[in-house]
Amino acid sequence: MAVPDIWRTAAEKYADRVALVDPYHEPPSELTYKQLEQEILDFSQGLRAIGVAPDEKIALFADNSCRWLVADQGIMATGAINVVRGTRSSDEELFQIYTHSESIALVVDSPQFFNRLAESFISRINARFIVLLWGEKSCLNSEVVNGIPLYDFKDITQLGRESRNTLRHSHEQGQQVVFETITPDDVATLIYTSGTSGTPKGVMLTHRNLLHQIKNLWDFVPAVPGDRFLSMLPPWHAYERASEYFIFTYGIQQVYTTVKYLKEDLQRYQPQYIVSVPLVYETLYSSIQRQISSSSTARKFVALALIKIILSNNPVKPSFIVYMVNWLSARIVAALLWPLHNLAKTLVYKKIHSAIGISKVLGTVGHPVKHTEIKVVDMETGEVLPDGSKGVVKVRGPQVMKGYYKNPSATNKVLDQEGWFDTGDIGWIAPHCPTGPSRKCGGMLVLEGRAKDTIVLTTGENVEPAEIEEAASRSDLINQIVVVGQDKRRIGALIVPNYDEVLATAKRKSILDGNNELAKDKVLNLLYDELRTWMVDCSFQIGPILIVDEPFTVDNGLLTPTLKLRRDKVTAKYHREIDALYK
Repeated sequence: MAVPDIWRTAAEKYADRVALVDPYHEPPSELTYKQLEQEILDFSQGLRAIGVAPDEKIALFADNSCRWLVADQGIMATGAINVVRGTRSSDEELFQIYTHSESIALVVDSPQFFNRLAESFISRINARFIVLLWGEKSCLNSEVVNGIPLYDFKDITQLGRESRNTLRHSHEQGQQVVFETITPDDVATLIYTSGTSGTPKGVMLTHRNLLHQIKNLWDFVPAVPGDRFLSMLPPWHAYERASEYFIFTYGIQQVYTTVKYLKEDLQRYQPQYIVSVPLVYETLYSSIQRQISSSSTARKFVALALIKIILSNNPVKPSFIVYMVNWLSARIVAALLWPLHNLAKTLVYKKIHSAIGISKVLGTVGHPVKHTEIKVVDMETGEVLPDGSKGVVKVRGPQVMKGYYKNPSATNKVLDQEGWFDTGDIGWIAPHCPTGPSRKCGGMLVLEGRAKDTIVLTTGENVEPAEIEEAASRSDLINQIVVVGQDKRRIGALIVPNYDEVLATAKRKSILDGNNELAKDKVLNLLYDELRTWMVDCSFQIGPILIVDEPFTVDNGLLTPTLKLRRDKVTAKYHREIDALYK
């Protein structure tokens, strides 16, 4: 079985049910499952008609849309391998990916993106053909094409439709057409890492890797036909991609959105599910906080009290006596909180739900997917650690990549002979508890940061920046934060303030100067107050602070296209200021 095989089954089971809604492209699209299957088959056969062969690489450089999905699955159905990336990557990075992957053709998002790439990219590559997913070919800068055949989306699907009709007629006449079989261990796609450290590497994912996720994610996402899934991550993001394939096997309606329209679409479509990255959830959290701040005193008290209860956690495995005390106290607390919970449903939850729309939220990382093994090892010795101990997380299972394309040395660093993959994540496995409030949590995985981000202090203590950043980011006054530890004695932070909230807070505290402005030292004092409030449960406290006015974005190279922080880029850009901070 191969990934594209899911579409025949889905079309048979959910034929006239709406599969996807794409409201922000021109033209806006709404396709049923049967229509989606036919589009994929037409696109795939259109590629065969212009000479695409199995195992060839085709670069698919485009953003999230229904036509991205059709192109992705159309390429896979030919037995070819798609090499995926989005439009927010730099021209040079795209050129490196195209050439390193040995791609033979390019599928590109739009005329605007094509024209951006014209001089710096397209004029330098060897391409058998170029396909435009959206827009008109007449809008392209044709001077750089140098005789390369150009097709738009409709050209390819029309070619495919005509070719399929011809094949159908040939079959009726008794002629047989045989396509090469795609095996589960064939490479389906190359996904290049987002480059948070160094040059991107091409991850080889097989059909078996992706099918494992498709077959087993229902245990965690019990989707039913008619549920809505809001899609906003880059579709080449492995997490988003596997989730999309999975949801289409259960008759879910996928709605495409963007960060710009996220809040509006959460309210408009009321999705049951959304897949995203921490930065987006932090934005939603800030939205919730603003809703709470604008509430009455009663609502505010109830909401903040419950949030504090929900966010508290403790990885330490207590003794049996402590278990019994915890169990007893949990029962008492639950009884005391029950009236508060009912009050919160009326005063708080309803308002929060109206702000973000999501009606199912799953919670923690949880237990491993079926057929997946997880272990936590010591960072220095590699020794397997007992449950509850923090270390590097390793994973083994059918979803683990085949390796890095043309990079055996990098593959051997993360994938050992026994099939264990070093995720690079810092985490721990919750101990199995026979009694107490944590009795159902045994075996769950908790992630706390990245091994390469760990700051080792001169005291020998390890600091995980992500844990501190997550706590600090709950403050309305902090837009973005990066923890640093250059002098190895204490940790500091680069903070991009949310100046609207900073000024609003200063106004409430009557600390603005005569011109309704705020001195830098007063901004620092407000930020320190916030850090003390939100980091009260953290093992480490932040020392020196550097205020940064320019946000970290994809455009300035300080976030990856998947919205992850490029710590090395941030610290390199501000290295002088950071050094001065510690002096």
